[in-house]
Amino acid sequence: MSVEPEAPQPDASASRWPVPPLGGWTADDLDRLPDLPPHTELIDGSLVFVSPQTPFHSRAVDFFNWQLQSVTPADLEVVREFTIDIDRYNRPEPDVIVVDGEVVQDEKQTRFPAESVLLAIEVVSPESTSRDRETKPVKYARVKIPHFWRVENQDGRAVVYVFELEPATGVYICTGIFHDRMKVSVPFPLDLDLTAITPRRRTLNQP
Repeated sequence: MSVEPEAPQPDASASRWPVPPLGGWTADDLDRLPDLPPHTELIDGSLVFVSPQTPFHSRAVDFFNWQLQSVTPADLEVVREFTIDIDRYNRPEPDVIVVDGEVVQDEKQTRFPAESVLLAIEVVSPESTSRDRETKPVKYARVKIPHFWRVENQDGRAVVYVFELEPATGVYICTGIFHDRMKVSVPFPLDLDLTAITPRRRTLNQP
């Protein structure tokens, strides 16, 4: 008596994510695709998954989120880790944004229009370095987001690179690099102690 070979079982890992359509995913697909990991971004039609956060990244995002909320004018809103529509094939998620309060409409929103963004902040992680230094600033400048800040970890201490959109050329110009203290007048007056991002026990142990 012969025994029929068993049919091969489908590889669950191979079907974990759907095959991208011709031309890539679109901004609307982020709301339609099932079971996407939290904080998935769309860059040039490709899905970008977020790596596990480092303590520095988490502290820096918390720091700017809370500090900005305390000084932002009443007609603006500070929102962390929320996607913005750049175009059909780009829907990135800055770590912190300051937006026109008029666009915050209901609790079911999943994105804001890029033209509503006054300030975008990216906290650089090892795996996001090229995106945060090169790819995203170009896209943010193209949709005329006036202010962009990039936060980097330099030996455990925060360094903030501040950029302002130059209207004649449409590119970002670096207007300051801040280490221990960050003091700016635009987009609103701000004076921050950046050493607060570093854990107190580490600060005490450093010369």
